[in-house]
Amino acid sequence: MVKSLILSSCVFTFLSCTTSAETEKKPNILIILLDDAGYNDFGFMGSTDIKTPHIDKLASEGVIFTDGHVSATVCGPSRAGLLTGRYQQRSGYECNPENDSLGLSLDDKTMADYFKANGYHTYSIGKWHLGGLPPYHPNKRGFDDFYGFLSGSRSYFYDKKMDNDSVKMLQHNGSKVVFNNYLTYELGRAASEFVKAKSEKPFMMYLAFNAVHTPLGATKEDLNRFKGHPRQMLAAMTYALDMAIGNVIDALKESGKFDNTIIYFLSDNGGAHNNFSSNSPLKGFKGNKFEGGQRVPFFMVYPGHVKPNSRYDGMISSLDIMATSMAAAKIDTETLEKPIDGVNILPYIKGEITGQPHKILFWRKQDMAAVREGDFKLIRVKDVGIRLYNLKEDLQETKDLSEQYPYLVEELTSALEKWETELVNPLKWDEGIWNEVTREIHRNLMNNEPVKCFTPADLKKNKQLKVQKNN
Repeated sequence: MVKSLILSSCVFTFLSCTTSAETEKKPNILIILLDDAGYNDFGFMGSTDIKTPHIDKLASEGVIFTDGHVSATVCGPSRAGLLTGRYQQRSGYECNPENDSLGLSLDDKTMADYFKANGYHTYSIGKWHLGGLPPYHPNKRGFDDFYGFLSGSRSYFYDKKMDNDSVKMLQHNGSKVVFNNYLTYELGRAASEFVKAKSEKPFMMYLAFNAVHTPLGATKEDLNRFKGHPRQMLAAMTYALDMAIGNVIDALKESGKFDNTIIYFLSDNGGAHNNFSSNSPLKGFKGNKFEGGQRVPFFMVYPGHVKPNSRYDGMISSLDIMATSMAAAKIDTETLEKPIDGVNILPYIKGEITGQPHKILFWRKQDMAAVREGDFKLIRVKDVGIRLYNLKEDLQETKDLSEQYPYLVEELTSALEKWETELVNPLKWDEGIWNEVTREIHRNLMNNEPVKCFTPADLKKNKQLKVQKNN
């Protein structure tokens, strides 16, 4: 009852009586962001054991990016980059915060701020993870509506204790929502209702599912669908995602809005080590600088503008979503308070501009950094060293070419160091022991060894074993 009253009241609040012909021509924007999803866990990406028919159908209606990346390998920073179109390190948002008292710099405007100022109704649905205190709330970061939770993770089911926590509870614009649904289905249901609302305004929707992030959970019905599956829990959770997204797309089509909507689909980073995801054939996973950490399943649908059943091989980034959407909506980027790092990729996809949207891309999180230019990628890890790979010939990043091409090491290292001079010091949220864990994981991966450390407890245990052996 609480849920239905909240939603019904919000839908009618946003009706607009009049608009200009120019506003009507502006496309809707829908960003579908998944959490910790594996590179190879969708049919359109080649998965044979995880079925995603609704997502695959949607992917077939647009362009799949074969070299698509996010700007960070962990949740919070990745979202900061996507929503601002800027490298998040420029504002110090380099690591996941140690608590919810810090968030996306208040000096940064989000794409929602600009779309709202240009006549759009703006929605944030699902996981926020960009600050839990009032100044960081989505309603104060450009979003007319927030239907989701502020923290980085929570249960997929209503929990009386958790849902009394202002940061973890499911809420609508600050008001607690009591729900009986599985959270993935609930977020899809809410998004569908907002999409179907009759309004003369175009909308910009940031639909950020928390699936398939831990703590893992699925309904009994969905688990029963996959009895005997080697990855039963992940299959069930992905099934729910597929159904929820399918319902949102159905709502777009039933309301006649699909043909005038730009849709982006991607994960916030690579699949995690602890949710049974698969990043095959890539090396690495969430949190590290190998391709499995930041190359993600990524596609775009824009009926009448992007060719269906197509692929684009150019190097693109989640940073480009803001620039591309603003260009399509004819929002002048000269109005931005700060320059962005993303580019409008539409002319490249259409073949109107040749070459790469990005000549070079950078990544950094504390002691770990990487730079990619053309086919070559350099990884630099403090106290471990530098590795150079040719991704065209070695996508699995197994053959270190640093000794073979010392001049490339010098050039890429110089480019990385120059970029770092443009950044500010990271905010005070040192990941502590997790930084050490991540460095140890990089050490294993850079030496083509099995990964030995996953958690602080694993690292502590590993250190104790080393001490025993040395004694």
